[in-house]
Amino acid sequence: MEGTLIIVGVIAFIVIIFALNGLKVVPQSETKVIERLGKFQGVLPAGLNIIWPIIDRPKLVTVRDHRGRAYMTSCIDLREQVYDFPKQNVITKDNVTTEINALLYFQIVDPVKSVYEIENLPNAIEKLTQTTLRNVIGELELDETLTSRDTINAKLRAVLDDATNKWGVKVNRVELQDITPPESVRVAMEKQMQAERNRRAEILNAEGEKASAILKSEGEKTSQINNAEAEKAAVLLKAEGEAQAKILQAQAEAQAIAVVAEAIKNTKTDPASYLLATKYIQTLEQMVSGKDNKTVYIPYEASNMLASLGTIKDIFNK
Repeated sequence: MEGTLIIVGVIAFIVIIFALNGLKVVPQSETKVIERLGKFQGVLPAGLNIIWPIIDRPKLVTVRDHRGRAYMTSCIDLREQVYDFPKQNVITKDNVTTEINALLYFQIVDPVKSVYEIENLPNAIEKLTQTTLRNVIGELELDETLTSRDTINAKLRAVLDDATNKWGVKVNRVELQDITPPESVRVAMEKQMQAERNRRAEILNAEGEKASAILKSEGEKTSQINNAEAEKAAVLLKAEGEAQAKILQAQAEAQAIAVVAEAIKNTKTDPASYLLATKYIQTLEQMVSGKDNKTVYIPYEASNMLASLGTIKDIFNK
């Protein structure tokens, strides 16, 4: 009886151990690939799962932690993962050796392919990224490499995504962290940048002086135009004034002639002769005027002058 109880207890213990080994709890966003007697059996979803002990076993795969250390586990992480690859030397198209390190963001979308299509997925992704990076950088010169990070990232992502598709991996993006050219190249680039800054400063200074000279010349031009217009306006005003004065003088003379003509209309005296005589006398008066003038003028035609005086006398006697 006691022997029977012992046997039953051993059997119950073995059943319990088997049952515990047959229960598998899979965390959220993870999965496990199950093999039965070495052959693929299925994929366990998240939560509580039951398998056959001994004959069913989770497949062990190689993964890396956040520090880059590799280890073996049966859980396959389905979340997006990031690999930070160490710096590596690449050669550009113009034969400049440059150190570059990159970040790779990828996600396992088919755990079966990631287990059976590649032996060591992390190592394969790293080596593929390094060789692809060398190929892409080898097609670009150093200046293009430094200024075309987005283009390089897009090319790397497209190539890696196409290559890792058969491994059940989706490459979401690739980011270049640092691009470090040699010290001699950096010094030369700094000198070139300084020379370029100096050139731009000189160009800006020259453009400023040019603009200043243009503004100054335009100001002088405007000033000369304004002065010319002012002088023109002054000449026009002066001419208009002189013309107006002559018109007024002519009108006054016309009125004077009319008055003289009215005064001598009943005499035999010619108005024109009268006016000529008056002008003649005024001219003689101007000629002999002056304090130091001791010259005596005798008209060449005295008889005409006397006749003029007689004419004037006759008019006033009337």
